Amino acid sequence: MAVVMTVMLFSRNVGSENWPEPPWSPPVDPPTLVFRRVDLQRIWNWEVTSGHYPSRRSIPKQIGLTNPPQNPALPIKPRKTTPSRYRPPPNVITIDADTDTLGVGPKRVYLDIQSASPNVAYPPRPVPGSVADMDIIMDNCDFSTGKYVRDCLEILRLGGGLDNGQRTRRGKMDHWKYIYMELNNETTSVSETSEENVVQPNPIRRPIEEIVTQEDPDAGLQRKRGEEWETPLKLPPALTHTPSASLPEPCDPENPRTFHMFWTGPFTDKPYLALLSFLFTQNTGIHLEDWPADAKVCRPQFWLWINPGPAASIPNPNALTDMFRGLAESPWASPFLHPRFKDVIKFKLWNTTEQLDGIPEIKDEWRALQDSLFNSGGHVISVKHQQEEESASGNDTTTSTKKDDDDMLNRLGSKSSSEYDRLSVILSDMARFVLCHRFGGIYLDADTIFLRDWEELWGWKGAFAYRWSRLEKYNTAVLRMNKNSALGSFLFRTALKNGLDFHPMTVSRYMADAHLEGLLLRLPDALFDSAWLNTEYFQRDRPPQPYLTEFSEFFDTPAQSSAAPQALGFTGFFRGAYSYHFHNFWWKPFDPSRNFPDLGPKFIAGERIARASLEGKNVSLSSAVAETSEPAAQNPEADRAETEEEDDVDEDKRDLDWSTVLKRTFESYIRGERPNMYGEWIEW
Repeated sequence: MAVVMTVMLFSRNVGSENWPEPPWSPPVDPPTLVFRRVDLQRIWNWEVTSGHYPSRRSIPKQIGLTNPPQNPALPIKPRKTTPSRYRPPPNVITIDADTDTLGVGPKRVYLDIQSASPNVAYPPRPVPGSVADMDIIMDNCDFSTGKYVRDCLEILRLGGGLDNGQRTRRGKMDHWKYIYMELNNETTSVSETSEENVVQPNPIRRPIEEIVTQEDPDAGLQRKRGEEWETPLKLPPALTHTPSASLPEPCDPENPRTFHMFWTGPFTDKPYLALLSFLFTQNTGIHLEDWPADAKVCRPQFWLWINPGPAASIPNPNALTDMFRGLAESPWASPFLHPRFKDVIKFKLWNTTEQLDGIPEIKDEWRALQDSLFNSGGHVISVKHQQEEESASGNDTTTSTKKDDDDMLNRLGSKSSSEYDRLSVILSDMARFVLCHRFGGIYLDADTIFLRDWEELWGWKGAFAYRWSRLEKYNTAVLRMNKNSALGSFLFRTALKNGLDFHPMTVSRYMADAHLEGLLLRLPDALFDSAWLNTEYFQRDRPPQPYLTEFSEFFDTPAQSSAAPQALGFTGFFRGAYSYHFHNFWWKPFDPSRNFPDLGPKFIAGERIARASLEGKNVSLSSAVAETSEPAAQNPEADRAETEEEDDVDEDKRDLDWSTVLKRTFESYIRGERPNMYGEWIEW
């Protein structure tokens, strides 16, 4: 074979223009773009002018901006004089190169955040109004440039003051300071913002004669096949970027601090732990008797959106009443209906029709796609087609008294890896963009646990998601977008022309085809998903702590390393990361030996319901409350003792898993047995 191939190779005319094409080439995704270059320029200009691009990274040359936009989210940079020998001749203009934005914003002061003696047992809360410099984070954490998750987490710890009293590094750390404050606008003089004092971009240049010969203003852009160019977007006036120090109130109305989460099916320990971690880490004020009227902190809220039935079902007119009744009767949900949490935790009813009608960009057109609404990466699950098949086979409600709960259309929640609620997952892919575009804020998947205060992430006003492990694609398990933004308008119009497909891989194509990736920053997964690279066999030579080789090890920590959860506790779990994404596993309990809400005497009724359910008993909330004797109700300690007599520590699992340690840590804070991660005790 080798001899034959050698003879064939030398018998060819290597210089011939008839050299055959290679028999195989990698598959290329079809283009998704439906907007012209002038529209893409308008989107970039709107976002930059609105203060949604606090970055010194350049605008891609494919956008073709000839006039660099002024960037109010960047400080002014002193002018650098270009030597005359590098200046272009008069007949040459700047074009066809990456474009730098012109900083015209307030100055930045980078913070050295450390615990002050003697209060070094817990880290300090972030400074209100502080901002994370994502350029510095990308420089130190980007997997594409060979940065390790372990090193990234150390910088996040040191720069955020989470190494309280335990700093072992010595030396100057200015290049690790990634949190800054913007000074008041009044500190910037008019002369400082003049064009003479601003750094001018220095892109590659080419002669003007070469430019004017281009007749196609959209040259180089790949339009979606079979689609015409979209009509120009109707964009509102650009927003005014206002530093936190200049706001009349601590909350910016254009930047609401709302966390969104989407849930379908019975309320379980998964949203329960997400809510507990929110209370344990965020500055909700539940450590204060009353939220002060003159507070300097913008108080965050958590909106949990409940889809009341199977994703493909028609909404029940009594859905809202049924939702709150179900929450009140659920041992996992009822604690969060307590008046103490009413200002920070809100339960919202999800209605797909109502939500899509609330998006101006698609409200008049989305119904044409309602039969193929469940589109994931181009794979469409036709609900109407399946319902017609069931009707033809006699399996619909007219001929059957009971639907098959395991059928994909009727599935409500994921009970195992084989019984996965795929429709709800597809619906949540779209829901996150709907919620962020309509209301603003940050969306998180329900398999997310907060690990620190997000103050400085709120301060950074750009949009972001995070990286899909080793791939330069988006994972939208965490998604930040501004309300009614130009970027949001682009995404919904583009998705409409591509079957309303919001799968993260498809969204990655939307952004790449339009050269808008800079407007939806792809943050390193170290910030939100620190174990992901290790689970895919990357960076195992220098893993972070803990070292999880599979996501399941969060729930079933191997015996060799299962001493770490109990010995290190919460502070030893990816310290520095903002959250942890455990990637599904809805069916695995966080705490198998105590698989019930363990929140103490205030919520003992719900605990009794959950305990009875584990024993196969059916106990209602009213009967559980009635079981609480009058003396015990007047004496919570007596009720506590009555419950604890049922348990024996020797019966507990010997090696506690990471999921168990985190659950019990958050619960002990609610019980009032320990402070939160910042040393604050809950105030009832």
